[in-house]
Amino acid sequence: MKVVVGMSGGVDSSVAAFLLKQQGHDVVGLFMVNWEEESDACTAEADYEDVKRVCNRLGVPYYTVNFAKEYRERVFAHFLAEYEAGRTPNPDVLCNREIKFGPFREYAAKLGADCIATGHYCGIEHTEEGHLLLKAADAGKDQTYFLNQVTQPQLANVLFPLGGLQKSEVRAIAAREGLSTAQKKDSTGVCFIGERNFRKFLQEYLPARPGRILSTDGRELGRHIGLMYYTLGQRRGLDIGGQKGDEGGRWFVIEKDLKNNILYVAHGDESALYARGCTVSGMNWIPAPPKEERFACTAKFRYRQSEQAVTVTRTGENTLEVLADEPQRAVTPGQYAVLYHGQRCIGGGVIETILR
Repeated sequence: MKVVVGMSGGVDSSVAAFLLKQQGHDVVGLFMVNWEEESDACTAEADYEDVKRVCNRLGVPYYTVNFAKEYRERVFAHFLAEYEAGRTPNPDVLCNREIKFGPFREYAAKLGADCIATGHYCGIEHTEEGHLLLKAADAGKDQTYFLNQVTQPQLANVLFPLGGLQKSEVRAIAAREGLSTAQKKDSTGVCFIGERNFRKFLQEYLPARPGRILSTDGRELGRHIGLMYYTLGQRRGLDIGGQKGDEGGRWFVIEKDLKNNILYVAHGDESALYARGCTVSGMNWIPAPPKEERFACTAKFRYRQSEQAVTVTRTGENTLEVLADEPQRAVTPGQYAVLYHGQRCIGGGVIETILR
């Protein structure tokens, strides 16, 4: 079977390609260029060199394809619009649906692929019921959260070779097989930004609109540089330390008033940060909507969070109300609420409003 592997120049996709070749598949490596910019933070050229080294070591052909135009139109434009609206988007989720399992899939078909594969930490089961997305064996690396928007047609003929492995095992395989990426550091943060100052990057695309920082009792504490640069619960970078009467601890963001361009902060008591749940739009069900209008499951309101017990009520075809059993800290509009039932990720959608 011919399998086209999305190769990033990292250890995970390198080992995915190795495992598939070991299983007897006809493997082809495909490197995507999703961002074009003259910047020290852009590592595309170095990453492609790693792809070439790994593919040459494995004896598999490799290609590169440029999706920068599609990325700007389908992912980056949305990213900017969300920040401009005062929300906190997750472009990596959108990149999976709009690029890695979209144009990438189509290009792989042109190369004669029977299947595509990636180095994501998750599992998949192709059944008569549909394509089921499963949590990875390595709970600390599980990436089902980032795949919550991938549709059923996109999940057809997909392989995730790393689903049953621990990250330590993946690095050990890479070292044993002499792959140049064995000790390569994992990439972090937003895919196209890389290791650079996020505020400075955003300022290149969106004009900042400074405004007042107020406490909950209406006291002016300072000036913010633009609401888009702050997120709920944020403590660092507020530049309002040393205020009279702030002995109760560090200040943190509790609300963004877009209409009046005011950033509200508090210190000490964090109760204002907690919510009982949220409303959700753009729900993508994996593999299909449940028959029940109301049901219990678990959910994540952000990637680095343990699953929380919730009750879900379907309020429309693709909308939900999600109520948590326990109050949730800093539930953030623009992020994703992702639902789980046991080992299965059953889908996710965008957090729209917070339910206090």
